[in-house]
Amino acid sequence: MSIDKEKIDNAALALLSLTLHDESRAWKQFDWDILNRLHEKGLIYDPVGKTKSVVFTKEGLEKSNALFKELFENS
Repeated sequence: MSIDKEKIDNAALALLSLTLHDESRAWKQFDWDILNRLHEKGLIYDPVGKTKSVVFTKEGLEKSNALFKELFENS
């Protein structure tokens, strides 16, 4: 089975918005490979560290909200 990692990353980014707090932080609840790819794309700041949350970049927060609406909002 071939997996589209871009779709996985988009879904994870969208779902991170469900745990949003302090304006741009979200809890680290996803696979490290996904979080690293989101960081490499400039959508979150470096996820490595002792904190249990990640911080969205401005672009990442905007994209997260848009993807959440696109993927999960009822029409």
